[in-house]
Amino acid sequence: MAAVRALVASRLLSASAFAPLHASTPRAPLHSSAPRPGARVALVLSGCGVYDGTELHEASAVLVHLSRGGAEVQIFAPDIPQMHVVDHTKGQPSESETRNVLTESARIARGKITNLARLSAANHDAAIFPGGFGAAKNLLCCIAPVLAARVLHGVEVTVGHEQEEGGKWPYAGTAEAIKALGAKHCVKGVTEAHVDQKNKVVTTPAFMCETELHHIHDGIGAMVKKVLELCGK
Repeated sequence: MAAVRALVASRLLSASAFAPLHASTPRAPLHSSAPRPGARVALVLSGCGVYDGTELHEASAVLVHLSRGGAEVQIFAPDIPQMHVVDHTKGQPSESETRNVLTESARIARGKITNLARLSAANHDAAIFPGGFGAAKNLLCCIAPVLAARVLHGVEVTVGHEQEEGGKWPYAGTAEAIKALGAKHCVKGVTEAHVDQKNKVVTTPAFMCETELHHIHDGIGAMVKKVLELCGK
């Protein structure tokens, strides 16, 4: 289960509340744009691996599209223990292992990562949260679009379609959970993104759909494009 969510500008304050404030050493941005000033984007990770952390393909696609869009990216993750460690060859918890969310997320960031406690809304135009079960297990107990529904009442988000359609949308039931939280679910295809103009939230279904990888990559590209447009970049 995975989907990608972005907060832009005035709503970025929500992102800074996901971890307690305490000191850590800031790190340099992973990517920066060439001569013109680009959007300043925080990428928030929740570990490394779809079953207990961030979905790697989604995180990578976000970074590729942000780089192409000339954004300056800084990567964050909370310095906390993972809820548990899952053996990805079996899809089962590994009872004898413990891992740290920040340490695991650093694998995706190639070491250039900052404690989420250091994220300041004043320093960024937008924040993006890739999917993966880590968003539910290690951030705010819900997948990325549901996270938005929990913190922004009445927000509009998408996790794709609302019917399973023969297994193409295996997590279609998530749409009802979103509605139960008082949010509006908007039906979108996997290559599309939905923009909530009022709340400045952009979402795309990503791996909520069983489809070819390039379709998911394209949907994330659509989301990133909308985020940069909202940032005025």
